[in-house]
Amino acid sequence: MELGSALHFLDNKSILVTGAAGFLAKIFVEKILRVQPNVKKFYLLLRAADHKSAIHRLHNEIVGKDLFKVLKEKCGKNFSLFISEKITLIPGDISHENLGIKDCTLVQEMLNEVDVVVNLAATTNFDERYDVALGLNTFGAKFVANFAKKCVKLKVLVHVSTAYVSGEKTGLILENSYRMGETLNGVSGLDINFEKKIIEQKLNELRLLGASDKDITQAMKDLGIQRARFYGWPNTYVFTKAMGEMLVGEFKANMATIILRPTIITSTFKEPFPGWAEGVRTIDSLAIGYAKGKLTFFLGDVDSVVDLIPADMVVNAIIIAMVAHASNQPSETIYQVGSSMRNPVKYHNLQDFGYRYFSKKPWINKDGKAVIVGKIRVMDSMASFHRYMTLRYLLPLKGLEFANTAFCHFFQGVCSDLNRKISFVTRLIDIYRPYLFFDAIFDDINTEKLRMSARSSLAENDMFYFDPKCINWDDYFMNTHIPGIVKYIFK
Repeated sequence: MELGSALHFLDNKSILVTGAAGFLAKIFVEKILRVQPNVKKFYLLLRAADHKSAIHRLHNEIVGKDLFKVLKEKCGKNFSLFISEKITLIPGDISHENLGIKDCTLVQEMLNEVDVVVNLAATTNFDERYDVALGLNTFGAKFVANFAKKCVKLKVLVHVSTAYVSGEKTGLILENSYRMGETLNGVSGLDINFEKKIIEQKLNELRLLGASDKDITQAMKDLGIQRARFYGWPNTYVFTKAMGEMLVGEFKANMATIILRPTIITSTFKEPFPGWAEGVRTIDSLAIGYAKGKLTFFLGDVDSVVDLIPADMVVNAIIIAMVAHASNQPSETIYQVGSSMRNPVKYHNLQDFGYRYFSKKPWINKDGKAVIVGKIRVMDSMASFHRYMTLRYLLPLKGLEFANTAFCHFFQGVCSDLNRKISFVTRLIDIYRPYLFFDAIFDDINTEKLRMSARSSLAENDMFYFDPKCINWDDYFMNTHIPGIVKYIFK
């Protein structure tokens, strides 16, 4: 596979990006604008009521971020003009036909001009409302594919999914596609259109019963988890992303199509500068909870591999995959982009990094005092977690409930609060359990072939790095990632 020059490929190209205000999308747009200012146009699809709202989101959620400071320095006083020339905002919604774009003239312009479509729009909440997740992650994938098919100059469609569509499979997870209706547990009958009907029926039932918005939201969340687990997926997010992949495969027709599956995405490794992060993700919330002294135990297998990959490496993989497949020849290639195969890091490594970092640079609490961290207790099974919860919370709750009854509900508020906290923790553990005891490695043979092609034939191989073997995890966490997360929280 001869790649030639990525910069030459990007020259004078028009690229449609959905989910443009998302973490990866911002890094993708910034990278290309910085390294190839001669890109013709970015069409950025944003969920917005109108153009004015879209402009507000562009400046507040995209180009106004620190992420763009290197590009701003490079452009100087011409930055605003450069952005206005290179970016066309599209108010829309991928959960609707034609991406929810109301401006017919703009739609026609895009269909005539777009060379590459990159679908980065998604909801990543594990227990998202089922109607929302199915609309964005599943039918959104279909509507993007259908729009891409109508683009007369299209070279390639990139659909960004997640490696965790594999659910709770163990061992080596291959870069295989999902057939329409395929399930993880072998239960037959998965019909995506029927899933939509189930949602509609449930919503109608709830409205007839006069359910509150809060009750409807909870019912939709519960329905998503229930349907996911019925077919073998652990949560709504990965279930709806897997169905999205099925629809891309079904509706891709003759397009050159890439499905890219990143693992857990972390802060930038190197560009535009090390440690840029946005939002506190799963492993980061554990680290911050520990730093604040609120995380007193860890539930999970400390010897299991946690598959991490910096965001800028994911973006570089997307760009090089675009270059490799921009032949407009019918194809579907899956790339799993992670580190577990080439440079694994384990949960006990993360614990060590957190202990060393916050011992040297302790968290300062709201009273201005340093939080002293120590080694935390590890529970290596669900049974040990349930024993802990019983002794620490459930038995005291039973005693409190007895006292509450004896004293005419004097302790009702305390009882309700403790009950609510126990329910919250139990639900959280239920949702994240598969990842705390994850026992799989993501094969990346297609991604490695792409890396090999880049090493041998890409003119700008150093510019578009995505080999996890170059990461020193100790150095990255101690000097880049944890400082980046702390900076994000305190900014």
